[in-house]
Amino acid sequence: MESSTNPNPNPNPNPNPNPYPYPDVRLARLAGAAGLSATWPPTDEFLDVLAERTGLRTHDLLLVADLPVPETALLFDETAGASSSLVSCSLALPETGRRLLCVRARSMTAPAGTLTPRESRPHEQYPPGFGSLLLRMLALRNLNWSGAAKAMCLMSGVCKAASTIGAVGRGAKPLDAEMLDGFAATLGVPVAVLAELTGIHRSVAGPELALEAVDTATLLWEIRHLTRDQQIRLTEYAEALGRR
Repeated sequence: MESSTNPNPNPNPNPNPNPYPYPDVRLARLAGAAGLSATWPPTDEFLDVLAERTGLRTHDLLLVADLPVPETALLFDETAGASSSLVSCSLALPETGRRLLCVRARSMTAPAGTLTPRESRPHEQYPPGFGSLLLRMLALRNLNWSGAAKAMCLMSGVCKAASTIGAVGRGAKPLDAEMLDGFAATLGVPVAVLAELTGIHRSVAGPELALEAVDTATLLWEIRHLTRDQQIRLTEYAEALGRR
């Protein structure tokens, strides 16, 4: 059930026909999808439970709620990102191999001083909207437009140009059911969760997320703060796992 308390009341008597709801409503939509009752402002405990129920990360939910993410969440080696080779290797591995790969990634820590705060480029200045929200979630995983397009194509079969991904973020291209499938796979979240959040539903049910896509989405999260050299070594490890 959506909250009736808006932190920013809209005085406009003629609202946008496709509004981007207030943050309490966005969070309430996700809570409803997860069978929870939403409260505003959200507590840390509530966000943790909601993350577990939806498959989103707590930092993703902070973006949904327009709350600040920790500064450490925005430290990256921007030359890294997730390479197509690493994503492809992960998707091709059996479940045990994917588990070993994630454990290895989780054990790695970037050397001190190698990560820097992510700075938004002029073309990444997005207006409020669900497209920009989803792109900012991917940015938490150190995925720019190009990286997001490659990962999305491999993980979901939704293959779009990097410029198309950017256009969705800028609101120049509408977010549709096909793109929602792509974002869901890349984030490792059931598409029903994103559909409830955005209000974009398929006329017929889409395919369930494949386990290899869910595991690879977990890998994307685990490697977000690694350097390019570390990711190269991790790809070599993934290739070795594939030869076993």
